[in-house]
Amino acid sequence: MTSSTPVGTPTSPIPIPSTIFSPQVMWTTIGAFSLIFLGAFETLAVTTIMPTISRDLDGESLYSVAFSSTLAASVIGMVLAGQWSDRTGPAKPLIAAMAVFTVGLLVAGFAGTMGVFIIGRFLQGLGSGALIVALYVVVARLYPAVLHPKIFGLFASAWVLPSLIGPPLAGVVAEQISWHWVFFGVVFLVIAAGAAILPAVRVLLDQPVTVGEKSSGKRAVVWAVLAAVAIVAISLGGESEGAFAWPLAIAALVIAIIALRPLLPAGSLTLRRGLPTTIVLRGVFAAAFFSTEVYLPYLLNERYGLPAWAAGLILTVGAVSWATGSALQGRLPESVSHSHVVVVGSLLLSVGIATQFVTAYFMLSLWIAAAGWLIAGAGMGITFPRLSTLVLSHSSSRDQGFNSAALSISDAAGGAVAIAFGGLVFAAVGGLVNGAGFVAALGLAAVLAVASIPVALRVRTR
Repeated sequence: MTSSTPVGTPTSPIPIPSTIFSPQVMWTTIGAFSLIFLGAFETLAVTTIMPTISRDLDGESLYSVAFSSTLAASVIGMVLAGQWSDRTGPAKPLIAAMAVFTVGLLVAGFAGTMGVFIIGRFLQGLGSGALIVALYVVVARLYPAVLHPKIFGLFASAWVLPSLIGPPLAGVVAEQISWHWVFFGVVFLVIAAGAAILPAVRVLLDQPVTVGEKSSGKRAVVWAVLAAVAIVAISLGGESEGAFAWPLAIAALVIAIIALRPLLPAGSLTLRRGLPTTIVLRGVFAAAFFSTEVYLPYLLNERYGLPAWAAGLILTVGAVSWATGSALQGRLPESVSHSHVVVVGSLLLSVGIATQFVTAYFMLSLWIAAAGWLIAGAGMGITFPRLSTLVLSHSSSRDQGFNSAALSISDAAGGAVAIAFGGLVFAAVGGLVNGAGFVAALGLAAVLAVASIPVALRVRTR
């Protein structure tokens, strides 16, 4: 699966770029950043306007399906793009991903019923999942390894501006014009971003094609579909009430693990050093951070009495800190190893999330919660780009797509599973009664964060 062949050195005859904005890759950088930015904007915008959409389309009963269908589709898109990229290179899957994502936006924008809207959301998930994997392989093919921390740091920062402007802008458009135009407007921007990345597509199409080490048979797609269904079932179990909630979630988790096994590098479930552990660590980080993010504004609103807009500001604190950490890790000297950065990131994440647990338990000052989330965001910021860089360093042109897909799948699955079980724990101890639900859910997140430390110590730089 892995190879000693170094990646990051372009195989095309163009000169090797010295920065991510060198003339050879400048428009690739701009286009890739724009595509990730638009994906982030669309995710945050839809979250903001979904109550309006569900009321307008009389689809309140399908509210959660509009989100879970996107997640399920993204897992399938990741696998398909990974296989396709390993077979032919990333150019064709990148074009296809942009096309499917655009069609999904149009279907959702024109939707007159909730069923049609969910189809649009499914296509958006399929396209966005494929898009991120294809872009990872583009980075591997066109950027030298020394620039990988910088370009992945830039990708991480693409989520910050949408977190600041996405929700309010989407809300204004939905109220003053129509929620349909939230989707139509993104279509034009995707076309512009695609035009920016077109020169890279031409270069990639001229590169020699290698046969991927992973088979492109239908079995992987079947496993991806099964994993996606299981992840959605875990989420539904986390949202359901009654005696069957825990059995449903646990059974779905077992199925998900079985289905994910062939989609991840060999040795992932046993934390084999190197690539397998790197992939798993991404999922653990996502699980700890995003399960905390779900309950932190809720805690500040319910227990501290902050209005929703003020409670949500703490997420902005985390987003800005994440972007700052991403930028700083890109400026570290090459003598600082990726594995050392990852360990420091896990320590910061653990301190930051443990602070939220302690804050909820003792009802400490809001400033302590904000400081803790600042630390947690910094941990995510310095670690996520380095994990992406490490995965490419363990990959060859034959398995860049498979490994990039595995990284993204671990990310998505880790977050979804932790959020679902956080919901089960929250409800099991009484929910809002005396704030016990917040303590339990944030305690689970803190355990996951601390668990990332021994996992990070097993990450090995090639």
